[in-house]
Order: sequence, then structure tokens, then C-alpha cells
Amino acid sequence: MSVKRDGRPGGDGSDDPRLRRQAAVALVLLGLVTLAVALFSTPWGVLTGGAPDPARDFSGQQIARSQAFDAAATLPSYLSLGLTIIVAGVLVATPFGAIVLGRLRGPWWLRVILGVVVITALAEVIRWPLGMWVETLLRDYGLSTQDWAGWAADRLKNIGVETFLLALMLLALVALARKFRRWWIPAAMGAFALTVVASFVYPVVFEPLFNDFTSMQQGPLRTNLLAMAERDGVPVEDVLVADASRRTTALNAYVSGFGATRRIVVYDTLLKAPQSEVELVVAHELGHAKYNDVLYGTLIGALGAALGAILLYLLIGPMRRRAGVTSITDPRAVGVVMGLMTLGGLILGPAQNVISRHIEARADVHALDLTKDPVTFIAMQKRLAVTNISDLSPDAVEYVLYASHPSSPQRIAMARAWAKLNGVPVP
Repeated sequence: MSVKRDGRPGGDGSDDPRLRRQAAVALVLLGLVTLAVALFSTPWGVLTGGAPDPARDFSGQQIARSQAFDAAATLPSYLSLGLTIIVAGVLVATPFGAIVLGRLRGPWWLRVILGVVVITALAEVIRWPLGMWVETLLRDYGLSTQDWAGWAADRLKNIGVETFLLALMLLALVALARKFRRWWIPAAMGAFALTVVASFVYPVVFEPLFNDFTSMQQGPLRTNLLAMAERDGVPVEDVLVADASRRTTALNAYVSGFGATRRIVVYDTLLKAPQSEVELVVAHELGHAKYNDVLYGTLIGALGAALGAILLYLLIGPMRRRAGVTSITDPRAVGVVMGLMTLGGLILGPAQNVISRHIEARADVHALDLTKDPVTFIAMQKRLAVTNISDLSPDAVEYVLYASHPSSPQRIAMARAWAKLNGVPVP
């Protein structure tokens, strides 16, 4: 057991049995609150259809293309997952991170920042060839329109944003641990607050780093979209068009932010679709705004971040010896903290996907309720699936690990169930 000069066990308090019991109780209570919020905000009883049948709506050629693309992308996807687990495991279970970061010099805060940069850089060097492999596949299948310079610039910007936010988080964490023995309390509060603030400012601060956004030009489409939002009772600040065509041919739209920053964003590639299909996609996004999905998602994410801070307090004691660090106040502990955060994110991923699929299904039902047009809904789903080369029959493992939306055949089956339930001719 490490001992401070004043004789107290564990310089950061993580070895004190009394403090650990307090943290464990807080973890359980906050976990129950998080679970309750997730259960309450997730639409578990959303309408579903019968067994999906890709062959009913997609040609043999389209199904074969989807299967071929999925087969080509499966290996790099699993290799990336495996490498992520291995890198995180090495950081958590070995002193590798401490040895590498022990070479850094300077005040503790500078060593923390440099530690985040070094570990991130090492991980990205390993993952970079896989990223190039995936980009090559996207080009082969006509999904990517970028050159290598543009691809590398976007990837580096994404790494830079993630590194900045992570360094900010770990700086605050180490600073709190250096000052408070019960550092998990302010750390949990800070993690909660940072998540909320990041969700609020990300659309206006970070999203413009990756795309140029312009207000949708005046015309029938914009007029209809704003009228539909007003009819739906959803306050939307603006409808923006993103210049996604400079990097992809995929079709997409999304809602981001909340309050003063909430806006609906439509890819410029989607504007090539018939106006009725664009309106249906936006009706789906209005469903997210109607039910405050971004707000609830932010709340659950913030509670999860607070839980992670408390769990880190409980885990860092047992892990620090194996990782070769004295406490979380040791700048060399950056590696083990990053490893634990990565593993935590991977473990929570399937649960997040379950919640996301139900939320997306509710937004689909909302779009049908708003437009009462299952024919166009199905046409739009077919266009999205074919253009984006969606997996029409994902296997169970991929569905659990990666599927944040129901499959296209599932969504089409739900639209037919909606039509039958509402007395509309079934497409």
C-alpha cells in the first residue's frame, strides 16, 4: 500500500477502504438513477413489423451487392475492434504506458497533455493502415468521393478534436485527484457538466470543422419543411445543408444540439432524391426533436460519464500496480486511464445500440404519423439502403455490436404494419 507523508493510505484516496465503500454506494445509487432514466426515456413498446424479407423489396443484384460489401468490410471491422481491445488491454494490464510516458519531462499538467497526445498517436499509427483499407473499400464501391489528402485531413481533425477533449478531461481529473481524497465526487460532477456542455457547443464549434453548412435556400422544399415543423409543434432554429458530397455519396440527415443550437441537417446528396422523400427523412428527424432525443441522450451520456468517474476511482487502485504507476495523480497513469475508458466504451456499446434502435424506430413511426405516407416511406428506405449499401441481413453479432438503427427491411416491415394498423392500403 502506498503511504503519503502524513501517514494516510493511498495518495489519491483510492486505497482507503472507507472511501472506497462510500464510492461503491454512490456508484450503485447513481447506476440505478441512470438505469431508471434510460428505461423511462426509451420507447420499448414502439411499433414493429413482421419478419423482414429483403427479397420482397430488393432485387437479387442489390442483395448480392450488399452482401459483397458487408463481406469485404467485415474483416477490417473486426481487426479494428481486436486492435482496440489489445491496445486498451496492454495499457491497463502492463506497465507499457508508464514506461513510455515516464520519458516525458515537465510539470505534471504538461506531462498529462503530452501523455494523451503520445498514447493517441501510438494507437492511431497502429490503426491508420486499417483506416486506409476501409477507405479503399468505400472508393471501390463508390461511397467515397475524397482524395487521400482530404481523407487524411478529416481523420486528423477528428483525432485532434478527440485528443483535445480527452486532454481537457484528464487534466481536470488529475487536478481534482491532487487536491481531494474523495476526488470521485467533483470528478463525477465535472464529467456530467462537461458532457452537457460538449453536447450543446459541439454543433456550433466542432461540426463546422468537418463540413460547411448553409441554410437551405428559399423554395418549396424549405417552405414545406418549416411548415411541417410548425405543424408538428417542434421549434427548429434552422434547416441546414451540409456539403457532404465532397467526401461521400451516402444519403443522410440528422438532428443535433438542443435549445438555441438545435437544427436539422440534411446532406446535399439527399437533395437529389424526390422532394417527398426528403420531407419524410426530415419528418423522421423532427421525431427526434419532438421527443427530445438529443436531450435525453445527453442526460444519459452525462450520467454515464459520472458513473465512469466513480468506477475509475474504484478500479484505479487495483490496476495501478499492474500498470506500474503510483496513483492517478501520477502523469504516467494517463495510459491506464485511457485504456479503462476505451474498454468501458466497448462494453457499453451494445446497450447503447439497443436504446438507439428503439429511438430510431419511434422516429420512423413519428414520420409516418406526420406524413401518413407509407408508400413514400418505403421508397425512401429503399433509396437509402441501396445508395448507402446497407446490410440488409446483418448477422446477430454485427447487429449487437454495430447496429444503431433497425435494418432497412425491418423499417419497411414496420411501415407495412403501420399501414395495416391505420387502415391505409398496404404498399
